[in-house]
Amino acid sequence: MSLTENCAKKSDALERTRLFGGSNCQELAWVAERAVEQHLKAGEMLFFSGEEARGLFVVVSGRIRAFQHNEEGREQVMHIDIAGATLADVPVFDDGPYPASAIAEEDTEVLFIEKKDIRQLCLEHPSFALRALKTMAERVRKHAKLVEELSFREVGQRLAIYLIGEAQKKSLDEGCYAKFRLTLSNHEIATRIGTVRDVVSRALARLQGKGLVRVKGREVVVPDLSALKRYAERSH
Repeated sequence: MSLTENCAKKSDALERTRLFGGSNCQELAWVAERAVEQHLKAGEMLFFSGEEARGLFVVVSGRIRAFQHNEEGREQVMHIDIAGATLADVPVFDDGPYPASAIAEEDTEVLFIEKKDIRQLCLEHPSFALRALKTMAERVRKHAKLVEELSFREVGQRLAIYLIGEAQKKSLDEGCYAKFRLTLSNHEIATRIGTVRDVVSRALARLQGKGLVRVKGREVVVPDLSALKRYAERSH
């Protein structure tokens, strides 16, 4: 691939993100020239929590899991990022370390952009700075929602929210019957909803006992998505 083609490929990847998507061709080309490609194998770490943050990353392809560990070593997934996502935007601006660790869940390609280049772009292009603020604000809202779910909802409700999300990937309307296959193990689901594998298994059994789901192997049937949503949102 020629330098021109490679730069165009990187510009295309940048344009698919919310952060860089509103940039003009000159801005995209400027960033693309400075973006460094990195290729990770499945299971390879992108960065560790507490590590000095030198810049941000754009996911070109693959899947990155951002997570933290508590004192007992239990993992809590913060977010899963696929093509079009940016990671580590917050420490670019606050000069802090990476707040979480990030690992490739499959073979993944990312672009790395140095902190100084992002800051220069903000100073020279106020519209980009506003998009950066909006992107970080959206991240804060997502984290606030995660804290709310972990703090104020029981495991069964958090599991229901996860299952609703999986069902809605089928683009079904609320109230519809849904059938889908769980691609994650119970342990992996547990890391996403803030618990452990055995508790997930028991919570899934309780949802079946209530008639909210039917499970056979890894196949899940939700007879009434609206009923499962009411259960997930009920107050104690």
